[in-house]
Amino acid sequence: MQKAWGVISLILTCCVLLYLMLWMNLSEQFHSKTAISALILSQFGTPSLYKTEKPIYSTEQEIKITPIPVLYKKHFTKLPVWDFEDDYLRNNEARKLTCPNSLQKTEDPKFKEAVLPDIQMWLYKGLLNTTEWNRLAHFNNPFGFMEYKYNEVKRAVDLIPKPKSSILLPVPESSKDGCIRCAVVGSGGILNNSKMGKEIDSHDYIFRVNGAVTQGYEEDVGNRTSVYVHTAYSLYTNILELKTYGFNSIPQDEGIKYVMIPEGLRDFEWIQGLLHGKASNGSFKGVRPLKFFEGKFNESRFYVLHPDFLRYIRNRFMPSKQMQSIHWAMYRPTNGAFALFLAIHTCDIVDAYGFITEDHHKYSNYYYEKLKKTNVIFFINHDYGLEIKTWKKLHDSGIIRLFQRH
Repeated sequence: MQKAWGVISLILTCCVLLYLMLWMNLSEQFHSKTAISALILSQFGTPSLYKTEKPIYSTEQEIKITPIPVLYKKHFTKLPVWDFEDDYLRNNEARKLTCPNSLQKTEDPKFKEAVLPDIQMWLYKGLLNTTEWNRLAHFNNPFGFMEYKYNEVKRAVDLIPKPKSSILLPVPESSKDGCIRCAVVGSGGILNNSKMGKEIDSHDYIFRVNGAVTQGYEEDVGNRTSVYVHTAYSLYTNILELKTYGFNSIPQDEGIKYVMIPEGLRDFEWIQGLLHGKASNGSFKGVRPLKFFEGKFNESRFYVLHPDFLRYIRNRFMPSKQMQSIHWAMYRPTNGAFALFLAIHTCDIVDAYGFITEDHHKYSNYYYEKLKKTNVIFFINHDYGLEIKTWKKLHDSGIIRLFQRH
């Protein structure tokens, strides 16, 4: 009889233990699914609130979270606005102002309300985990990763080294007042025969974009480059198309910083080829990105703009009416616009040259068109009318100085 009770007791104990194990497993699955469902947004439903003010790094708990189902642009007839649309990563390493006349000290109420001096500008290894992916996957490129797959982007991001400092440009040792003076040079025809080259080169730092042709045009645009802003496509195509204008290689000044705008999946494919030192796959299959730097590439001077920074510029400074149309996903500010706002968030005094103005019809499309001149083309993926108004407004408020000819 005692043996029988012993067997029964053993069986009951095993049942209790098995029940507890099953309960704990189901509980974990429930909480995991709850976390995931909070991030999955129906294309027809209301998005859940998701806020973050600093990078979220991998933890053991993240193993329970999986990437949300892919969202597609075609399912939206205009820009989808999520509850977390205007939430951005922030950086606690924001530069301390030493310049008494810094544009950051402007009294312009709209600029003060919009600007985030501590916005996270750079994308690099450690900033993209599953949780962050599930947030950014709700935004179309280049403002997020809609339509992309987690692994194909993460492979590239995990190669990008973290900058030694989040501050792109230091205060020059020669600066007596602690100010950083920058020139941002676009490619507008307004610079043709402008004789602005010497003035441009007198700045502490010079930003250039895309087809930064200087050879033979030094009198109008100068020849120094401190920061070269580009996409994979703009770098690749400008080298091919502008050789007749003397653009045989990208700027390679000593100490130059290369800043990439990741406008699409092809940019992440390019990054993999660049940082692995081999040919890229996908859109640039067989192309070796490293060869365009002619042996002068240095990872410590290579930066990739964070999608949050790009979306912040669009949302707070350049929201176009196109965002409410069926072509919403095509719109983004120009590379020059991103470069100018990068300078605004980096420098104390910013002068813009070669940017579109109200009287653009008086000038050729590009400053290097000395013989054959073309008119400015208003591409559908940009809002040039908005850019004209934005540059004029920033100029009139004293935030930047816009080069104009009257």
